[in-house]
Amino acid sequence: MTFAHPYLLLLLLLLPALAWLKGRVGQSSAFLYSSVDLVRPVAGLKRSRAGALLANLRWLALALLIVAMAQPRLVRGESHIKASGVDIVVAIDLSGSMASEDFLVPGGRISRIELAKQVLSKFVDNRPNDRIGLVAFAGRAYIASPLTLDHDFLQRNLDRLHLGLIEDRTAIGSALMAAVNRLRDLQSKSRIIILMTDGQNNAGKVAPLTAAEVAQTLNVKVYTIGIGIRGQAPFPVTDMFGRKVYQPMDVDIDEDTLKKIAEKTGGRYYRADSTEMFKQIYAQIDQLEKSEVEVKKYQYFDELFAQVTLAGLGVLALELVLAHTVWRKLP
Repeated sequence: MTFAHPYLLLLLLLLPALAWLKGRVGQSSAFLYSSVDLVRPVAGLKRSRAGALLANLRWLALALLIVAMAQPRLVRGESHIKASGVDIVVAIDLSGSMASEDFLVPGGRISRIELAKQVLSKFVDNRPNDRIGLVAFAGRAYIASPLTLDHDFLQRNLDRLHLGLIEDRTAIGSALMAAVNRLRDLQSKSRIIILMTDGQNNAGKVAPLTAAEVAQTLNVKVYTIGIGIRGQAPFPVTDMFGRKVYQPMDVDIDEDTLKKIAEKTGGRYYRADSTEMFKQIYAQIDQLEKSEVEVKKYQYFDELFAQVTLAGLGVLALELVLAHTVWRKLP
């Protein structure tokens, strides 16, 4: 456990002194007696510890609130690790055509986007020492995850991607530029972009080959993947009875442009037209050159401010309830 403001814990040292001073000063008597004979009948009664317990509860509540002010947190880990020196940005297409279910898996069909996410997730698991980022695109491109070694964070962002998140169409050039911009200032051994799409560039202000020239200038290698079977793909729709049916949709991948992008940047173009081929593509990309460098990896931590504050307020409430009920005293 660590504290965001550990110096505030010094206030705890004041509590024993305050308790001692409070005991020395004491409180004025509620009743004054002219003679001790008046209270002799109760002289044999045992002294109650209720007052001390109530006071202890008050001090405990104050101590917990001071600890809460110091902002305690549970650190999940901070360690030095060996990184691969390979930085990878994956650009994934979220256009509507990615809903086509032209891939077969045990149990039936699966859409392009679901298979792409599954294969990418396994690829990320297989490369724990790479910094990996994520760009999602359709009619425009946006950063779904910055380059990070925290792959749990990356996987959570990947899980959140779904079709319809961005306005439809396909901005391949914009996606490629967004990925290049994530890598341009990094001093790494290898900088890689994996671009996955099932269509042609029909949106955005940057032409795909122009973005490829920028990547080439910055020595960024681009691997392009065309997703989908050849010919026509089964696109799921809902009929008038609410049932899912399929209607044929022409596969419209601009393979020529994707090949030129890969060739210009020193990468390679792949066609993922089956489930097994999709997996093999990522297995081949997984063989990229690695060079180890030591980096510092920061992981998330859990803030405990709310829990400790509630505990302090709970103890304070307990003290007030007891003081006004079972251990009520005369003023």
